[in-house]
Amino acid sequence: MTMREQDTDTIRVLQGLEDSRSSVRLRAAMAIGTTPDPRFVGKLVERCAIEPEFYVRDTLTWALTRHPASVTVPALLRELRSERAQARSQALHTLSKIGDRQAWPAITQALLYDADDEVARSAWRAAVVLVPEGEEPELAAVLSRQLGRGERETRRSLSRALVALGEVIVPMLRAALTDPDPRVRVHALATERLLRDPEAGFEFTIEEAKRVVALGVPGEEE
Repeated sequence: MTMREQDTDTIRVLQGLEDSRSSVRLRAAMAIGTTPDPRFVGKLVERCAIEPEFYVRDTLTWALTRHPASVTVPALLRELRSERAQARSQALHTLSKIGDRQAWPAITQALLYDADDEVARSAWRAAVVLVPEGEEPELAAVLSRQLGRGERETRRSLSRALVALGEVIVPMLRAALTDPDPRVRVHALATERLLRDPEAGFEFTIEEAKRVVALGVPGEEE
């Protein structure tokens, strides 16, 4: 392939990422991931911030993981400072997939407490992947302070993140069982039971925890 043909192909793929048809954007992202080229990284990251279709965003993330972390991680870290919630969320999601722990210092408390639930959820997932050995208790303390936050999907994400940290979360969960807010107590109890029995499922444990808290069963919240 001549240089001119290569340039034409590059332009065609980049235009494909901006096509109004999601199927064309998907094919363009797949083509980039199949034949990685650092020249595409900036455009992939840019598209992640505005892509409306979940399955296309997922393919954009896959395409980024096919490129060297030395190229992708700096570009993604810049996105964490974006005012656009989707840019922050998708960058965090992609960093969790890349798994380069050099990104850990960028997982700030501001992101872990982000007012946008989707950003916070992505930050929680990235944090449990990237946290350095020995710093899990500190992360568990930060995450446990958000027990009871948001709707069911947000609470499910937080429980999964906490359970992924393992036994270090137990003291935080036990402390949360005495919280005056029943939502916090329910969430803490459900998370503790998920830690003991990961196969139980969040829906079952949260409903069971609601009954226990409502009845004030002795010993369950001690």
